[in-house]
Amino acid sequence: MSTEAAASPAADLNVGPDTRTLRIGTRGSLLATTQAGTVRDALIAAGHPAELVVIKTKGDVTPGPVQRIGVGVFVAELREALAAGEVDVAVHSYKDLPTAQPDDLTIAAVPGREDPRDALVARDGLVLGELPPGSKIGTSAPRRRAQLRALGLGLEIEPLRGNIDTRLGKVASGELDAIVIARAGLSRIGRAAEITETLDPVQMLPAPSQGALAIECRSDNPELIAVLAELDDEAARAAVVAERALLAELEAGCTAPVGAIAEVVESLDDDGKVFEELSVRGCAAAIDGSDVIRASAVGSPERADELGRAVARELLDLGARDLMTIAEDGDADA
Repeated sequence: MSTEAAASPAADLNVGPDTRTLRIGTRGSLLATTQAGTVRDALIAAGHPAELVVIKTKGDVTPGPVQRIGVGVFVAELREALAAGEVDVAVHSYKDLPTAQPDDLTIAAVPGREDPRDALVARDGLVLGELPPGSKIGTSAPRRRAQLRALGLGLEIEPLRGNIDTRLGKVASGELDAIVIARAGLSRIGRAAEITETLDPVQMLPAPSQGALAIECRSDNPELIAVLAELDDEAARAAVVAERALLAELEAGCTAPVGAIAEVVESLDDDGKVFEELSVRGCAAAIDGSDVIRASAVGSPERADELGRAVARELLDLGARDLMTIAEDGDADA
C-alpha cells in the first residue's frame, strides 16, 4: 500500500474541521484516483481534511478477463483496509461491488452520477453503424459482447483489458477498429472528446450502476456516516438501488450479460402538476447474441428496490435464466 501523504495512525474517528485527516482508500489507476479525488475535494470543501491512500487490489495485478478472475476483485483489499482501520473511507466504482453488502460496512453516499451510457471510440471518427462487417471491436464485458452481437452488424469482438490509455491506444495503433467503454470513465479523466458515438440504451443497455460511485465506510461510525451522507445524491441513489436490485433478483454478478438503466424523470399528473417517477429498464442476453429480452417498469423513486426486482422477475418469466447460460463458442465458462 502506498499513499499520497503519510496516513494518520489508527484512532477513534471524530470528524470536523479541526480533527485528523480522513484517509480515503482507492485503487491506483488514473481513473480511480481521479474519482476518489472528487470525493476528497468535496470533503475538504466541507471542512473535513482528507487524503488519498492508494491500495493495490487483486484485479490490478491478475491478468485475464474479470469474469474469470472473480467478482469483487477490485474491491476486496479496499474493504479489508476499511475493516482493519487502515483507511476511514473507500471509494469504489459502484458496478465493481458484489450485490451483497457486508453488515459491517455501509454505503454512506452515492454522489451525483456521470452519464451511465456506453461509448464507442472508433477509427476515423466512425459511429457503430458505419463500421464495415468484419471490423474488430474490443471489449471483454459479456454484456457488451452479447448486445453487440445481437445487433447483427457482423463485427468481430476481441478481448480487451488494461487501463484507459491502453484501450484507447489499441484504436490509435490500428490494432482494433473500435472499442466500447464506459462514457463516465472517459469524461472523468477529460478524454470525452475521443468518443465517436455515445450508445443509446436502445442499442446497448449499460451495466447496472455504471457511472456511479459508492462511498463506503464502517457501519460502527455514525459520525462519519453523517458527514459522508452530505455527499449523497437522492436521484443517483434511487437509480442505483433499482439497478442493483434487478441484478440481485436475477442472482447475477457484475460480469453477467445483464444491462440496466434507471432514471428519475418528470411526469405530469391529471391536474398538470409535475411529479417525479423512476423509470427502470433492464435486459438479459445470450452471450452469443442469439437473443436479448427486455422489460421495464415505472413508479415512485421511493419504490426503487421494488421496481428493480419487478423488472427482474419479468425478465425471469421471459426466460432470462436459460438465456444467460448460453455459452460462447462452446465454452461453458464464458
